[in-house]
Amino acid sequence: MESYKRKTPEEILLSISELHRGRFKIYIGAVSGTGKTYHMLREGQALKKQGNDVVICAISTLQRPETMEQLGDLERVPSIHWDKKGTEQKDLNLECLIERNPEVVLVDSLAHRNRPNAQFPTRLDDIKYLLSHGISVITTINVYELDGIMEIAKKRTGIEASCTVPSDTLELADEVRLIDVTPETILSRFAEGDLKGTQDSMLFKRGNLGILRELALRIVAEDVNDSLDKHREEIGLLGPSGVTERILVSVQYHWNGSIYVRRGQQIAKRLNGDLIVVSFHNSKKTDSKETAMFKKSISKLVEKVEGQFEELPYINRRRIPHALIKYAISHNITRIVLGHSRHTWWQELWQGSLANKIIQKTHNIDVFLVADRTEIDGERILPAKMNSEKTSQEVFHRLNTQEIKDKLGQIKRGKLKVYIGAAPGVGKTYTMLRDGNDLKKKGVQVLIGLLETHGRKETLAQTADLELIPRQKLIYQGIHLEEMDTAAIIARSPDVILVDELAHTNVPGSTYKKRYEDVLDILNAGINVITTVNVQHLESLNDAVFQITGIHVRETVPDHILQLADEVQLIDVSPQSLQARMKEGKIYATEKIDQALNNFFKTGNLIALRELALREIADDVDERLESLERNHSLRGPWRRKEMIFVCVNSTEHAERLIRRGFRIAFRLKANWQVNYVQISGGDKPDLQARLEVLHKLTVRLGGKFVIHQTEHKKEIAAIITTKAKEAEATQLIIGQSKLSFWKELRAGSVVKKLLRLTRDLDILVVADYEAQVFTE
Repeated sequence: MESYKRKTPEEILLSISELHRGRFKIYIGAVSGTGKTYHMLREGQALKKQGNDVVICAISTLQRPETMEQLGDLERVPSIHWDKKGTEQKDLNLECLIERNPEVVLVDSLAHRNRPNAQFPTRLDDIKYLLSHGISVITTINVYELDGIMEIAKKRTGIEASCTVPSDTLELADEVRLIDVTPETILSRFAEGDLKGTQDSMLFKRGNLGILRELALRIVAEDVNDSLDKHREEIGLLGPSGVTERILVSVQYHWNGSIYVRRGQQIAKRLNGDLIVVSFHNSKKTDSKETAMFKKSISKLVEKVEGQFEELPYINRRRIPHALIKYAISHNITRIVLGHSRHTWWQELWQGSLANKIIQKTHNIDVFLVADRTEIDGERILPAKMNSEKTSQEVFHRLNTQEIKDKLGQIKRGKLKVYIGAAPGVGKTYTMLRDGNDLKKKGVQVLIGLLETHGRKETLAQTADLELIPRQKLIYQGIHLEEMDTAAIIARSPDVILVDELAHTNVPGSTYKKRYEDVLDILNAGINVITTVNVQHLESLNDAVFQITGIHVRETVPDHILQLADEVQLIDVSPQSLQARMKEGKIYATEKIDQALNNFFKTGNLIALRELALREIADDVDERLESLERNHSLRGPWRRKEMIFVCVNSTEHAERLIRRGFRIAFRLKANWQVNYVQISGGDKPDLQARLEVLHKLTVRLGGKFVIHQTEHKKEIAAIITTKAKEAEATQLIIGQSKLSFWKELRAGSVVKKLLRLTRDLDILVVADYEAQVFTE
């Protein structure tokens, strides 16, 4: 085995040099003014209190009061000052730093270029030199100062960095932390004069800030994904992690191959996933002119849509499903895209269907069957861009009484800001309280409606100047309970109320079951709310979180609460830092630390949840950009009217299909409905209660739940087909069949019947995911 191989002398020397090398940490943000230097200095102060030898050099506070306050008593090593076209520049004084030999150096502007006669041309080179001498470095950078990102930023926003670093710079760091700030906050800081020294006015356009923010979220998510893949490989886990989408398109060298590639590209782009296209090819046979032509055109198309193309060896037809699934597992594929079977029922019985075999054999991989609608109605795969301009009828439409009432309600409604994190302990509550203190200093009336400090001293210290509204006392079945006093908050009517743990379930006897319902009441009273939530509490991510951690999260909030928010800001912390805080007793009580580190707070879980949070907020930013202006969206519009038709039974997997239907419909801006076919006279005693659970989940996510009636089980597929056409459905979502071969032969498979009856529709067959619990 690899672990028993004797190391070479070169490998031993490399290991020794790594032991002596300093640690490298990068704070990255969308633009100047996000607070990178502030957080870097704050970390420096924390390290100094822990006994580390920390110095600063070439720090740029730009005279921002909050940042200057964090300088405190940190020792400054003088930088070398020089002039560049009328602008003062600061270079690191390497000679002094090496002589001083601190444990940690804090330095700004990683992308800085040194004076002409310096020892090294760039600050990155300076930092590498310090690291090689065993000195750890913490530094800052803006996302558009990365080479590859700068090209995208320049194309999308017109913003160009004066100095850049290579695209792979983040890979050199031991830790990368994103400082995420919403455009609204940046614009507010700019308007209040807090961003002195930042000259480029292009940076402070709402759309540009959104684009740069999304780029920062996605680049860090990619970096986290690399570390997740490496971690999973080290502990021997195969298959998709449950976070990143990887789309595999299987094509033949045929005229419809380009249709499948285009459809796969649409899915990959909308889900921000990777696209891989494969074709089975017999190298022993000479290609015909037609085959060679299709091969060339498909290869060019894949390159154009920035996918990866690969030919797989063709052995025989029966081996294709096995080979495709083996390839999918080895490449962490989450969805296989292929065409519908063209065989008749008899041909499928005699020869078998490739699509059916792939669906039967896949585990934890969805299968998407592409409808070839061009043969039916000549529909283009990528129709022309929809016109977003309002029609004259919309412009001159007179508002009715209800519409006026709705508009007034929107005007009166308070603003909602949500701090979201990957896990408990990232600092959401601390940041919310710091936000409240900053607002109070500006004359805003801020009160605390509900707070859970969990005994964290840093968090508790932030409450000193903020008034806390006492909790409401309730008696339920003789037990004294406490809960947030919503009525008292509304009666006090502050400008801003701080409410912790949005996903909390209220104690029995409360007016509402969930805290987010209380928050909606407070917002409707015209009070602004700042609140906190973890990504695992979003309803539609419940299955992804279970797949990642093996843990069912019981407390959830519907996704529309996040969409309702005026601002959603991520608090990003690396798994290493979070685990260190856990061990120091800053998250849970001492007796709970070991249990947490061996369960939810395992390294694999934290990496995956961090990536999930980064990608979810990046998607949220993109949705807001698209609503602001269609051209701003990095993913682009879906460009086709969709209607999602989700088919469920009463099993425990129905919730997964409903959540998947919601997420797809939301991304495609589509209508969606959930459908259940009830067999007359065959009701189980608890069926109605089960259907009520599914109905409530559908409504909570904004969908429509419909029950259809039939006399016989054999009619289910026909009923679904008819109702789907009546609803003008474009995509069916169904679950994998769990029937054995003999049961399918005797009773028939609803899934297989549906696949035959609905070949004019796209069909997503959702995998029956098994929990993938990370084991260290």
